[in-house]
Amino acid sequence: MLLIPILLPVVGGVFVFRQKDEKTRNRMVLWLTAATAAAALVLCVLPERSMKLMTIEGTLQLALQSDSLAKFFMVLIAAIWLPVAMFARTYLRHAGREQQFQGFYTMTLGALMGLALADNFVTLYMFFEMMSLLTVPLVLHSGTPAARRAGLKYLGYSVFGAGMALAGYFFLSHFLLNQSFSGGGALNLQLAEEHRPLLLCVFFVMMVGFGAKAGMMPMQAWLPTAHPVAPAPASAVLSGVITKGGVLAMIRVTYYLFGPEFLQGSWAQYALLILALCTVFTGSMLALKEKVLKKRLAYSTVSQVSYVLFGLLLLTPGGVRGALLQMVFHALAKDALFMAAGAIIIATNFTLVDQLVGIGKRMPRTMVCFSAAALSIIGIPPMSGFISKWYLASAALNFESRVIGYLGVAMLILSALMTAGYLLPIVVRGFFPGKDVLVERREVGPQMTAPMMLLGAAVLLFGLFPNGLQVWISTLLPQIF
Repeated sequence: MLLIPILLPVVGGVFVFRQKDEKTRNRMVLWLTAATAAAALVLCVLPERSMKLMTIEGTLQLALQSDSLAKFFMVLIAAIWLPVAMFARTYLRHAGREQQFQGFYTMTLGALMGLALADNFVTLYMFFEMMSLLTVPLVLHSGTPAARRAGLKYLGYSVFGAGMALAGYFFLSHFLLNQSFSGGGALNLQLAEEHRPLLLCVFFVMMVGFGAKAGMMPMQAWLPTAHPVAPAPASAVLSGVITKGGVLAMIRVTYYLFGPEFLQGSWAQYALLILALCTVFTGSMLALKEKVLKKRLAYSTVSQVSYVLFGLLLLTPGGVRGALLQMVFHALAKDALFMAAGAIIIATNFTLVDQLVGIGKRMPRTMVCFSAAALSIIGIPPMSGFISKWYLASAALNFESRVIGYLGVAMLILSALMTAGYLLPIVVRGFFPGKDVLVERREVGPQMTAPMMLLGAAVLLFGLFPNGLQVWISTLLPQIF
């Protein structure tokens, strides 16, 4: 059962590559994605399972486990992957190279499922690198010189960051009670305290390394480079899901290897909190100045994902609750935004923010979805983004360091104001262009608008009825800590 959601899309992706008939290939991608999602859901309702695949050397093993965190991430991945696959069917007819994109897209799903199910660091690292290698062709898709540069930059940051994490693990492994991820940490605390300065440096290096995928400073530069050249479906999953792969790795390192007890109050915790807040501010500021729509959304991702990192690094149940909520709500909203941007590019060939005057009159359904997602990203009730930001602010106010707590709240508020500054003008000028602006209605078809509307509705419904998700996260917290 543990192998099905991994092997099904990976092996199926090979057949997608070989299938030349468009209709058959489209059906194959949807069926593989749906079947993988179904297998993940079955694992979620079954008791926790584990499986050892092979021993590499000594105690280093490839192993899988379906713990509560793995189930949470598998559901998030499946919830995003299927709507984007539906959107990509029509989009790729205009972008071209459908066979290449759909093959790598399908195989990436298997790598993400493996990343979620990893039982130890070695397995996580293997699937993390596999995810990076499979997503590079999604960035390279157009084959232009800019796309090649962006793909190489993305690959370089990803491999270098993962290499930093692996180098840290070489030191860390000697201080672990066991190699498997364990809620609350797997450190031998008595031995670790004797080498605390070294291990705090190791923790910092590993978090910065995996933070490259999550878009945390100082290794966030690949995001605004990759998004403008990648096709919209690739941008959607890169922002909504692939960055969360970096977040997952950071959660495993923080809570399942080191443990909050060892890290609380350390210089490494405070330094990473400051880095996360700096990333929140810098991403929002650069987005405010950016004129290219997809690049503006990429800078927004840099900022919004660091909200998640800030909550995780507080090392409190309230912070983790807000971080997991923010992770889900950001994925839904940002995927809707990137799909809306892709629909606009396909229908109008507009790529600049200044060109979008009257776009709400021309593409009303697309812009309604864009507006709902934008309000959630800003954090305006009753959209779901308000819920997660409320919990993050509450956790920051209760943090042991009042200075960092108050600074965190101030930065969240400032970032929300800047987010409103770079998203709301698009909505306002789109729906209220003025009397002198004449526009011709040119909406994309239902195969592209339906996935956007689904995610837009989810953003609203989770804001109105968040209790189910909150209860699920509440069951995760005791196991994480």
